[in-house]
Amino acid sequence: MRVLTSVLLLVATACGPREPRLHELRLISANYAFSIVANPSPPRAREGILYKVVIRDRDSRQPIETGEGQIFANNEERSSTWDGFVKGAELGTYYGKLNYVTSGLWAVAIRFRRDSLHPLERVEWMQDVYNERQTAIP
Repeated sequence: MRVLTSVLLLVATACGPREPRLHELRLISANYAFSIVANPSPPRAREGILYKVVIRDRDSRQPIETGEGQIFANNEERSSTWDGFVKGAELGTYYGKLNYVTSGLWAVAIRFRRDSLHPLERVEWMQDVYNERQTAIP
């Protein structure tokens, strides 16, 4: 009876609430591997969206510590937003903030290089941006 109780307790614990999963986008360029997380996710119009980008060398998987770059986005209506990367405390981590002015489909890209002696490399993706949140205050 104790064994059955222990098994049921384990099953109930395993099925309990979990931490929300981060939506991580992984992209590669000729020399870099990018891991991109937006906060909040999914992004909404008229909110500052902080992008955390971890960049590693594609072959050695070592973090790129002294890079420079930017994140930027455009939509069909020719609205655009961009931000230069700020180096984070973690190795190979960079942050950039975008503010989408409208909801809809946006083309987002990152330009990055290891240092000023290397060429810029670019990765791109399409991003759905949800409608802005409605405030409770009229």
